[in-house]
Amino acid sequence: MPGLYDRYILPKLLTCACSSPPMMRQRAKVVPKASGQVLELGIGMGLNLGFYDTSQVERVVGVDPAAELRALALAAPRPANLQVAVEDGTAEALPFPDASFDTVVCTFTLCSVHTPAAALAEARRVLKPGGRFLFCEHGLAPDPGVAKWQRRVEPVWKRIAGGCHLTRPIASAIAEAGFSLDWTETMYVPRTPRIAGWNEWGAALAP
Repeated sequence: MPGLYDRYILPKLLTCACSSPPMMRQRAKVVPKASGQVLELGIGMGLNLGFYDTSQVERVVGVDPAAELRALALAAPRPANLQVAVEDGTAEALPFPDASFDTVVCTFTLCSVHTPAAALAEARRVLKPGGRFLFCEHGLAPDPGVAKWQRRVEPVWKRIAGGCHLTRPIASAIAEAGFSLDWTETMYVPRTPRIAGWNEWGAALAP
């Protein structure tokens, strides 16, 4: 049973942090590339919904374990003709059959799942052969000085940011999960603390 902080304060903090203009610009770099039947891992507040190209997307199914966030996602702005379903679920145990989706979208989610390797394995399972995994995530910085501070701050950061980790590798973890990286880009997100600002985004293909 979530406490008062998780139910009332954390969703507001996450909304402010994840909907900042720099973060929204990052989302806009990957979400419009989705097509067909789309699964969004950790749909959260539904901040990606406005970026889907309805000429390419048949339907978006989002999963999230937090009832408070699912309610926000259902109310989030989106194109009038975008079909959206939001379901209770975790990225590590998706309630869908094998090869159900053409695209899996994962934005700022791998930082907070309990087991990234399990979440990526599930994404592979539910993708059709050759399906695309679109990602945009913050993670472990390549600069030793920044990474050192990430490790120092992470124990406290996780407690106040809903289990968000600062030191998880992104592209390498996706490759280790058996995906073939199609393209990737990286940078520190502007106007964001460097400990949380290292961003990796791109697309990977399921075998």
